[in-house]
Amino acid sequence: MHELSIATAIIERADELARAEGTDTVSAVTVRVGELAGVVPDALDFAFEVARDGTPLAAARLVVEEVPAQAYCGPCAKEFPVGMPPFFWCPRCDQPSTELRSGRELEIIGID
Repeated sequence: MHELSIATAIIERADELARAEGTDTVSAVTVRVGELAGVVPDALDFAFEVARDGTPLAAARLVVEEVPAQAYCGPCAKEFPVGMPPFFWCPRCDQPSTELRSGRELEIIGID
């Protein structure tokens, strides 16, 4: 379960950012997780609860914003939801697109 190592990295980075802002209290960490990031949001949430024990974020909660995978079709200028890579087929013109607009995110976007 690689979510545990990801959760540990989130906790360490959130602690660093909080200390840089002059506080050691964090009540929540918000992360964006893309559909194609290879991370299971429920597993990440569970791992965060396990990893936060004994850290300055022991009382913090994890807020996960799930980001759907979206590709862009140049020929018809349409953004559309996708399945698994490497090829994404436009539902409008049935042409392949390799331009992924969203879905691979894994980032901290907020610390409260």
